[in-house]
Amino acid sequence: MAATIDPSAYKDAIVVLATAGVIVPFAKRFRVNSIVAFMACGALLGPFGLGGLVSSVPLLRTITVSDASTLAGPAEIGVAFLLFVIGLELSFERLMTMRRLVFGLGLGQVALSAAIIGGFAFLLKQPAAAALIIGFGLALSSTAMVVELLSAKRRMMTSAGRTSFAILLCQDIAVVPLLFLVAVLGAQNGGSLVAGLAQALVHAFAAIAGIVVVGRLALRPLFRLVASTDSSESFLAATLLVALGTGLVAAAAGLSMGLGAFIAGLLLAETEYRRAIEVTIEPFKSLLIGVFFLIVGMSVDPAQLAAQPAIILGIAAGLLLTKALVVLGLARLLALSVPTAIEAAIMVAPGGEFAFVLLNAAVGAKLVDHGAASLVLAAVSLTMVTLPLFARVARHMAARFAPPVALPEEATILPPDDHTGRAIVIGCGRVGRLVGSMLEEHNKPYIALDSDPVLIAGQRRAGRPAFFGDATKPDFLKLCGVVDASALIVTIHNHRAVDEIVKAARALRPELIIVARARDAAHARHLYELGVNDAVPETIEASLQLSEAALVGLGVPMGLVIASVHERRDVFRRELKPAAAPAPALPRHGRSRRL
Repeated sequence: MAATIDPSAYKDAIVVLATAGVIVPFAKRFRVNSIVAFMACGALLGPFGLGGLVSSVPLLRTITVSDASTLAGPAEIGVAFLLFVIGLELSFERLMTMRRLVFGLGLGQVALSAAIIGGFAFLLKQPAAAALIIGFGLALSSTAMVVELLSAKRRMMTSAGRTSFAILLCQDIAVVPLLFLVAVLGAQNGGSLVAGLAQALVHAFAAIAGIVVVGRLALRPLFRLVASTDSSESFLAATLLVALGTGLVAAAAGLSMGLGAFIAGLLLAETEYRRAIEVTIEPFKSLLIGVFFLIVGMSVDPAQLAAQPAIILGIAAGLLLTKALVVLGLARLLALSVPTAIEAAIMVAPGGEFAFVLLNAAVGAKLVDHGAASLVLAAVSLTMVTLPLFARVARHMAARFAPPVALPEEATILPPDDHTGRAIVIGCGRVGRLVGSMLEEHNKPYIALDSDPVLIAGQRRAGRPAFFGDATKPDFLKLCGVVDASALIVTIHNHRAVDEIVKAARALRPELIIVARARDAAHARHLYELGVNDAVPETIEASLQLSEAALVGLGVPMGLVIASVHERRDVFRRELKPAAAPAPALPRHGRSRRL
């Protein structure tokens, strides 16, 4: 007889998978940060949200988590994977390259922030050990959220991005000794702190030394053997075995599971399998970290927020102000620019995920009172939820305090005002340069415009008619002769700027031929509604060129292929262009004469 399956045993797993697979992608459609989405789902579906209404509405039991402790295991594994990947990404060369920021700014930020916050906690009658842990826990920021926000806006390689990453890197390194500190303090039973600390250090050193020795001897041969099988399943299994197995060994030795995983990552970072392991572990790490943030959201009690809003808001405001001022002051001492210091200070000011790890461990070790930890973690949650907003504020303030750009001499030349009917090419990037070269090849006069002085200077030195300015401003378009231009060709990829340029040009000259670059079919349809004569979607053009190359390679005559591509392009154009479009489409065989 088949075993009876209890659906309730899998309910929590289904809630997690539904959040990760349905709700988070849906939230991303509305540009909601995925970590914020996990936290919001946790707050909604957790024991303080809809899960607390199960006794009144039993039907809610199927879509909620009434006991967050049931997910504690996967969440702890998620933290271990996060530390494992941090260990993989660390290298001696990387630390040496960024040592000034990591060990100067980063270490100074952790130490000063922890001292100030811990001092305030001690003044508020918290025991010395509790104040110490609270100080260090709140000194840490959210690596997962900050890196995701910087990457989404392509700011990781900016000065502020590198500075923020250096601070986060130092904080990630600091997590390991802080977890050990909590374990040591929690093991004290009234004896001498110094003697207990010394004994714990010896015990931990022996355990770590054993892990390192065995790891150095066994890991490289293990992965060499697994890689020789050419089996992705075996490679995945070996990676999970090392990450989790080392974590469990460390936990059995009285250390944290995350510390063991971190050591395993450091050992594997020295091998040739490092990149393959990162790719293998990434989906599991992201999902399990999502579980962790789901539990973080479940720990937020709206009733507590409503009962003590002033205290929680005060802690949140104090945390943001303290960390921002510390980073700002240290960054200026290290001679970083004002915009860089401001953006980095705002980005790392909110609390992070490791505050939950440290404080929950401290509560379990009876070092921090549960009520105090709840208030502090509620404030940390509040700052983390508002981090995407702070990221926007940081970019805005950095731009506001940025010094004026010193234009190269070539970029200060004014555009001609002789009212000649030239084509105007907006953008001097890769696409704009190609359009300009094609116009030159067919002896069509043109000028190119761009707001990047470096691109303009390069084009001027190459002998091309390029001019610096903001083409979204109607006055600048007038100055560049848009009223007399033969055509306007917009090649930039910023869709908002494209929209503004098209609107301004169409208002200044309703009959002007406007050809614009579009991101995709939806953007092309939008540009036709704004009045362009032709919109060129990147995705469609790329697919047509791929099809052309493939068909020619398969032996189809070139003439038939070209005719087919032109026909398909016209079909797309008719589908994208509204029936009552304000501007006529360009005739296929008459464009070169009109340009």
